[in-house]
Amino acid sequence: MATLSYPSWDSTSRTRLRCHAGGFTPLPDWNRTWYTANPDLTQCFQNTVLVWVPCIYLWLLVPFYCLHLYCHDNGRIRMSCLCAAKMVRLPLLCSNFSVFNPSLVVFVCFFYKILVLCIIQLERVRGCRSSVFLFLFWVLSVVCSLVPLRAKIQLAIDEVSPETLKTLSVVELFPWKTTHSLVFHLSQNPCPVRDASFLSKILFWWFTGLVVKGYRTPLEAEDLWTLREEDTSNKIISELQQNWTAECAKLQKQEKALASGAALGSRLPDQAQLLRKLQKEQSSGFFLLRTLARKFGPYFLTGTLCIIFHDAFMFAIPQVLSLLLGFMKDADAPLWKGYFYATLMFLLSCLQSLFNHQYMYTCFTVGMRVKTAVMGLVYRKSLVINSSARRTCTVGEIVNLVSADTQKLMDFVVYFNAVWLAPIEIALCLFFLWQHLGPSALAGIATVILIFPLNGFIAKKRSKLQVNAGMKFMDGRIRLMNEILNGIKILKFYAWEKAFLEQVLGYREKELKALKKSQILYSISIASFNSSSFLIAFAMFGVYVMLDDRNVLDAQKVFVSMAIINILKTPLSQLPFAISTTMQALVSLRRLGKYLCSEELRADNVSKASLSSGKTFNVIVDNGTFSWAAEGPPCLKRINVRVPRGSLVAVVGHVGSGKSSLLSAMLGETEKRSGQVTVKGSVAYVPQQAWIQNATVQDNVLFGREKLKTWYQRVLEACALLPDLDILPAGDATEIGEKGLNLSGGQKQRVSLARAVYRKADVYLLDDPLSAVDAHVGQHIFDKVIGPKGVLRGKTRVLVTHGTSFLPQADLILVLVEGEITESGSYQELLSRHGAFADFIHTRSNEQLIGGDTTNTNLQSMEPVTEMDQEQVPEDLGKLTEADKAHTGRVRLEMYKKYFKTIGLAIIILIVFLYAFQQGASLAYNYWLSMWADDPVVNGTQLDTDLKLAVFGALGFAQGIAIFGTTVAISICGIIASRQLHMDLLVNVLRSPMSFFECTPSGNLLNRFAKEIDAIDCMVPDGLKMMLSYVFKLMEVCIIVLMATPFAAVIILPLAFLYAFVQSFYVATSCQLRRLEAVSRSPIYTHFNETVQGASVIRAFGEQSRFILQANKRVDFNQTSYFPRFVATRWLAVNLEFVGNVVVLAAAILSVMGRSTLSPGIVGLAVSHSLQVTGILSWIVRSWTDVENNIVSVERVNEYSDTPKEASWNTEGTPLPLAWPQSGTIEFQDYGLQYRKGLELALKGITLNVDKREKVGIVGRTGAGKSSLALGIFRILEAAKGKIFIDGVNIADIGLHDLRSRVTIIPQDPILFSGSLRMNLDPFDTYTDEEIWSSLELAHLKTFVSNLPDKLSYECSEGGENLSLGQRQLVCLARALLRKTKILVLDEATAAVDLETDTLIQSTIRTQFEDCTVLTIAHRLNTIMDYTRVIVMDRGNVCEMDSPANLISQRGQFYRMCLEAGLV
Repeated sequence: MATLSYPSWDSTSRTRLRCHAGGFTPLPDWNRTWYTANPDLTQCFQNTVLVWVPCIYLWLLVPFYCLHLYCHDNGRIRMSCLCAAKMVRLPLLCSNFSVFNPSLVVFVCFFYKILVLCIIQLERVRGCRSSVFLFLFWVLSVVCSLVPLRAKIQLAIDEVSPETLKTLSVVELFPWKTTHSLVFHLSQNPCPVRDASFLSKILFWWFTGLVVKGYRTPLEAEDLWTLREEDTSNKIISELQQNWTAECAKLQKQEKALASGAALGSRLPDQAQLLRKLQKEQSSGFFLLRTLARKFGPYFLTGTLCIIFHDAFMFAIPQVLSLLLGFMKDADAPLWKGYFYATLMFLLSCLQSLFNHQYMYTCFTVGMRVKTAVMGLVYRKSLVINSSARRTCTVGEIVNLVSADTQKLMDFVVYFNAVWLAPIEIALCLFFLWQHLGPSALAGIATVILIFPLNGFIAKKRSKLQVNAGMKFMDGRIRLMNEILNGIKILKFYAWEKAFLEQVLGYREKELKALKKSQILYSISIASFNSSSFLIAFAMFGVYVMLDDRNVLDAQKVFVSMAIINILKTPLSQLPFAISTTMQALVSLRRLGKYLCSEELRADNVSKASLSSGKTFNVIVDNGTFSWAAEGPPCLKRINVRVPRGSLVAVVGHVGSGKSSLLSAMLGETEKRSGQVTVKGSVAYVPQQAWIQNATVQDNVLFGREKLKTWYQRVLEACALLPDLDILPAGDATEIGEKGLNLSGGQKQRVSLARAVYRKADVYLLDDPLSAVDAHVGQHIFDKVIGPKGVLRGKTRVLVTHGTSFLPQADLILVLVEGEITESGSYQELLSRHGAFADFIHTRSNEQLIGGDTTNTNLQSMEPVTEMDQEQVPEDLGKLTEADKAHTGRVRLEMYKKYFKTIGLAIIILIVFLYAFQQGASLAYNYWLSMWADDPVVNGTQLDTDLKLAVFGALGFAQGIAIFGTTVAISICGIIASRQLHMDLLVNVLRSPMSFFECTPSGNLLNRFAKEIDAIDCMVPDGLKMMLSYVFKLMEVCIIVLMATPFAAVIILPLAFLYAFVQSFYVATSCQLRRLEAVSRSPIYTHFNETVQGASVIRAFGEQSRFILQANKRVDFNQTSYFPRFVATRWLAVNLEFVGNVVVLAAAILSVMGRSTLSPGIVGLAVSHSLQVTGILSWIVRSWTDVENNIVSVERVNEYSDTPKEASWNTEGTPLPLAWPQSGTIEFQDYGLQYRKGLELALKGITLNVDKREKVGIVGRTGAGKSSLALGIFRILEAAKGKIFIDGVNIADIGLHDLRSRVTIIPQDPILFSGSLRMNLDPFDTYTDEEIWSSLELAHLKTFVSNLPDKLSYECSEGGENLSLGQRQLVCLARALLRKTKILVLDEATAAVDLETDTLIQSTIRTQFEDCTVLTIAHRLNTIMDYTRVIVMDRGNVCEMDSPANLISQRGQFYRMCLEAGLV
């Protein structure tokens, strides 16, 4: 509510007459307005300028504002009764008033009130909820009416007039109900900023509700607001994608022009090619920057305008301080001027704060949108990138792109303006210093020039360190951690945890070494920044007093100069940081641009066509030549295939012959060098290695389609999944672990096959789906799904297979040899030719499949291993993975204790002492300056200036050295703590049991090793540095203000309580928002990881848009907690800086009141320091919150210290004999095993003996417990009852590594790690090259490895993707041959290889492991028919055990299996 006062008719007439009587005269009368003890404006000024200014503002801008409203329609808003009443009341008041005051002014006012009402109506119709335009008009009207109002009040007081002042009440804002707006009914919890008034927006009052809620109860994800439409992924990326596609087209055009130019000449030298590659990376980064700038630039420019206004007010404050100190010196100056200067300083400080935080809010909003945009672009790119480009960028590196690099771009948005604005601010500071100190300011310029190159050099060096060392080693560490998490089971089987732990720690030590160098350089930079104000002052004041004895340093010169120098510190500190941030952002832009411009799958690789009627060919390949890389060797040559509609085509060939490549060519996954590929109709694809989502069985099968119950049940039955669902805790609602961790290879393949069958596609590409299933299941699937009578009859099927039993039923068989189709035809045709295929069939006609469908970790393990009560809520039965959970409330004190305990008490005490010394030196030299300023002037000079300058210099330099000491000490402490915390996390994770990895998504763990460790590395130490320096600085300011005006304690103490009150509200909310943001970040990385792994399946099924939608939802969910998190900081800053501004006002007012007793020097010291309180208070809470927010990272890293751990790795006390086990006997005594307490035993009282050199086959149906025996021997799962003895030693009494390193397994999933081939065979470097070559020869890999360019040093890509599946299995065999332990376990080890390779492996095992005990979880029947014994498992029991011949003669379960396989 504002009160506008209007003059009466008589006074208005008299004023008008006086204005006209004197002719044209200046409106303000300075003798009456300024040079007087009772200031006032002339009546002429009041009745003309003050009345017309609001009207002119309104009339001039109304057309433009109406045009703006016309262009932006946000939906009509229904008028409330209150609004209607106010709108009727205002013109009535104006008309009533005009009757009594028939003046032109009143009629003008009445007219613009009507105009205002029209604007309000137009705003309501166009859906404008908060009018900035009208708010500014009302503010202008109120300000212009205050002077006449004050004059009337003064006149009434002076004359004691009974005349009642006629006033008009003006309502500032006209609220109307917004609940009727249809626009905001769509979101359940809309962000209140849309409905907030302009004042609420600039002061962030709209955020208070969430702060209060967060203070009362810890915030949950449901409490957060939904994102505004303009912040959502869909809105941002849909527009950005078009722009980026256009930019990419320009880049490709440039590339083609360069390529055509190069083609005209000879081949470019290597250096020129490298230069072109670097140019392309830089261009791609520039194009990405330009795309982002076009999208977000206009909004960013509004923030830039705010920072310009902020700078204007910032530079005005020292000028007002100069006037205040001038007032203090002038004893005759009227007192009101001092109050005026104090109030003006307060208002300028408030306006400076408001504009600064509007700028920061804009920057963070733009940063958030940039993050969303980049994540969206990277995700979409990962769905279209081709295989050769994919191999150059691992999953870990892609995760780094969306975490570390997006953060660099967000920092760049915040600090970019400093790059050009900081030099202007520095120039303005030096200009004002020149005004005060004359040519002596040149000394300050010289000091700045000296500081600049130093900091520029440091910034460049740090950037180089970060790019070439820090990021490189961090990328390597994250990539290795990703591989460790993907292959954790192999690590545990082989007892390789220590080797990989050493590798990770090797990367970590290099990373920390680079960080240490960077932090020392940063400490030099901080010391020079924090000492810059002293160095500049010392140089300028020194030159000033030494140039001329008559140059006197008084309070005005000293403290106005110090205030300007304090302003100068900000751009001086920001500029190097801004340059460094810009350099880092350019590197990130290049990295992102390189990835986003990497080669994509060409749309013309495959021609898609609709399914036409009639008997046609569904898949046609004409004279096709294909390769995995555009310039690589061809993997398929001269391919001519025509697949008739509805036919079954079988593709056979040896390992590495190109069978999977042929399917990839049909999918468009390979580079088409020549020829034509046409696929008609929709496609479903079953890859060789099943890709399973971390979701329920049902979700994996439906794969985004609507559930048709009858068809769904039919698919499950056909794919033999119903028996599996019967033993699942929640049936098809049971969650499958990440990458199908808790399913067997056969179960994963059947789920993958069911996904394809459910799709009802026209063309089915099946990459050996029957290799991992046992004979009866394989036959069932072929009969019910793939074969002539299966559910896919009538569909076009291309089946890659190693089996021979299904080939007679194929309509067409393609025989591949070294990438070429050597034979094709029906089964009988190929046999009648008596060629290679016929020989192949005759020699392998007796080889069949049996009992290989085993669980890697039994299906009963699908519940998370927890220490909760055994009773489970039924809905949670199928739940496996545990979502990342946010802690609630403030960070526990134990986390601080843990962090500081790793540092040590002695170093902490030293740091506190250094900070105290640093601030003591600062206080001393500032107080010394005030004494110098108050020093009396004798004969135009001050005495002992040399001594004063020397003391001033000594104190300042002492402070600089202390600053360097404190920053280095904290940095080193941070590295000590970070090293230990990372080590603890790594050891805790590697020592966790397999059940932990099954129920913990890898994204959660990667998040800990990437983002959280990065926060502990840098953010926590930086926050501590900042917090401690500002706390001690605040103590210094309070001491100085209290020294000058002890009465200020009356104001400072209540403000301190208010400060603590606001701070407590903020910290509680901010910490919880930080946790929620961290928790919601993990699913993004998990989803990215999953998508990259299954990109070919997603593309084949055409599900890109659904996965993009899921990614959008995850990113948006993360941003819903990030947005309020940075708004919370702005809310805090605005409120706290108001408290700081009150301290400025208090110091200035109290100084004015006590000017008779205070010297100008002490007033200048107190006021100039109080000006810093605003920033100090804000930075203390911000840095404290940063520390608390980032200590959350310590909390999250520490989470895994309390999870269950495996037994110790090594035996304590008497070590095992080096030769153990010598004979290889195994004895099970009433052995029982269960996957979780409370569940049924997976193995029930197994008692059996395996003699030395015995060969034992283990067979059984799904879930019989075959793999559980292997898991028990390796103690992947601990015994629930009973014991296992190896050579008479109870394996429960020895260390896990002692056991696992003496027993060997060849697993079903052949996993390799990125690194050399030698490292994959021997990570501990315990064997000689001769031994390794010997093992490769025995594994039939010597020829292949000898032909590789780097032989044993050949770099395997992530997961060994640059080797075929069969070759990877042979590498696993070579590992076993190297170890040559007395016990060998084969867990479906030959599932992925062809029959010929299987024969080679089996013959090698028979000869090389003749002296060993061999346990084979059987896959192919012929492999165990000559074994000593066969164990038949059923539901966790041994139901049959004898030699194969005896078991067949007994005609039991084993006999029936042989019967199904056609062997008896």
